[in-house]
Amino acid sequence: MGPFPFQVVDFAHSPLVTFLLGLFIVIVLLVWIDFPAFIGLILAAFSVGVINAIFVADFTPAEAATAVAEAFGSNMTGIGIPILAAAVIGKSMLESGAAQRVVRGFQNVLGEENSDISLLGSSSVLAIPVFFDSVLFLMAPLARSMRARVGRDYTLFLVVVGSGAATAHVFVPPTPGPLAVASEVGSDLGVTILIGIITAIPAAILAGLVYGRWINAHLDIPLRDTMATTTEELQEIADRPTSTLPGMVESLAPIIVAVGLIGSYTFVDAFQEVYPSLELIEPVVVFLGEQNVALMLAAVVAAYTLYRHNDMTKSEWSEELTEALKSGGNIAAITAAGGAFGAMLAASGVGDYLANALQEVGVGLLVTAWLIAAIVRIAQGSATAAMLTAAGIMAPLVGQLSVNPAYLVMVIGAGGNIFSWYNDSGFWLVKEIGGLTQEETLQTWTVLTTVISVSGLITTLLVSSLFPLT
Repeated sequence: MGPFPFQVVDFAHSPLVTFLLGLFIVIVLLVWIDFPAFIGLILAAFSVGVINAIFVADFTPAEAATAVAEAFGSNMTGIGIPILAAAVIGKSMLESGAAQRVVRGFQNVLGEENSDISLLGSSSVLAIPVFFDSVLFLMAPLARSMRARVGRDYTLFLVVVGSGAATAHVFVPPTPGPLAVASEVGSDLGVTILIGIITAIPAAILAGLVYGRWINAHLDIPLRDTMATTTEELQEIADRPTSTLPGMVESLAPIIVAVGLIGSYTFVDAFQEVYPSLELIEPVVVFLGEQNVALMLAAVVAAYTLYRHNDMTKSEWSEELTEALKSGGNIAAITAAGGAFGAMLAASGVGDYLANALQEVGVGLLVTAWLIAAIVRIAQGSATAAMLTAAGIMAPLVGQLSVNPAYLVMVIGAGGNIFSWYNDSGFWLVKEIGGLTQEETLQTWTVLTTVISVSGLITTLLVSSLFPLT
């Protein structure tokens, strides 16, 4: 008998019950009652923790409260500094005119009618060496400036940025997720990168350009105040002559610094065994290329550009940066709360429960792996956790594959990307940085992650049938 007299420790389907109750609670708090996101998510996390205390042995209500706090803190550890740095980068690039200068550079090369293609290509390339959230931090100011410049299509710009970042995040090593899965299932890194690029391109086009243009025709998302920058400020900067804006190199400097430093760390970490001489620079690269350090250095570069190109005193400059940090703190809190809610669902064992239930599904190994990753992702929120769960289950079965293991990496990545919703911290990151409502985030981000997932599965099945590479 557990801490509650009605505890049902041996209830075989308790993880599923916990998941369904958690889903109901979060919808009541966030949609029906309309609590602020942070309050609603923390209350939902506490509620799921109490449900876990009923169903899970050796899990008391007091431990549930502590577990929520620890999960919140763990998420904040991962995203706190990056989001605060990103807030400074975003505000500085927007209000210095740097983001607007980069947007005009894109348009000069590809034309205004291809603004969506330029954003999609940029976010896709950036996401290969850089974490998904870092790409979003760096590209969101460009999407907002692009909207201010052309006066329309903000829905499309957000979708293409999200699509580019999300596809590389789950398909193309040395991005951490597919890199870890490739290692788990024993897939050759070079082949995995090649197959990842082949899989990512159609997924990014379908989610970014095809779906993006369709939803843009049906949903006009306005440009709202967010990240401590008002729409009036953005419009004023969009109307400035190009000669008054920072130069292209200076405008791109924060992105170059962040991508260069993080990319160097990713490269050294992935290829150190192949090139032993990289050990000589490893200590420096590991420090400067660590996400927190790299983004903070990029924030300093962006802040300096803001100071140089705006007529303000040092005191006024400091106040502007403080406003950015206040906005970033709110976003970090909401994002970490979403992660805590997902962690409490994961603590119920719903991931293992669903994965075990799907092992006996009578379909091919590739589809089974996709289903396991997809359902675990929907249940507990984390794409990386879903991918690693599926990889651990499928790794012993690699010998039964009739195709190259790289294809297994692809379907696991595709499944792990599906249907990002309230229990995914990435959902709240997109919502807050983009200035979206919950409904708009579901219509854009949630759908595009699903499009990427399904198209990734179909592409993998088609390519693997034509080129098994065994």
